[in-house]
Amino acid sequence: MLKVMFLCTGNSCRSQMAEGFARDLGKGLIEASSAGLMAAGVHPRAMVVMREVGIDISRQRSREIDPDLLRTMDVVITLCGNAEEACPRTPPEVKRLHWPVKDPVGTIGTEETIMREFRRARDEIRVKIQGFIGVLSADRGEGLKK
Repeated sequence: MLKVMFLCTGNSCRSQMAEGFARDLGKGLIEASSAGLMAAGVHPRAMVVMREVGIDISRQRSREIDPDLLRTMDVVITLCGNAEEACPRTPPEVKRLHWPVKDPVGTIGTEETIMREFRRARDEIRVKIQGFIGVLSADRGEGLKK
């Protein structure tokens, strides 16, 4: 099984959604975890939009990056520029991918506008995870392993 860590700034939204999709859609292929530059708690709106697609992330916990754990990963995927730039160095054998996804947390406007942005981020992340799983399924992850 491929060990994958998703990183973003606060480990509250994008990386939590990615972890949830990877756990659900990548059963048997991916051992998923997530972390952030800081732990900001799992965002309630992220929980709501994930529940809308049948995935419960309410039991996931927001964590700060653990450099020792990071070094045990096969793949590290950053979902924002902050995490990409500030993520601790990873050994060369740890594959790094960057999937920039606009953060919905700072959205200003009506509740409908804000939720639309959370859904956009969720759907964008789902498509990326599905593509990633497609690659893993095709080669059983051998091209991404250490």
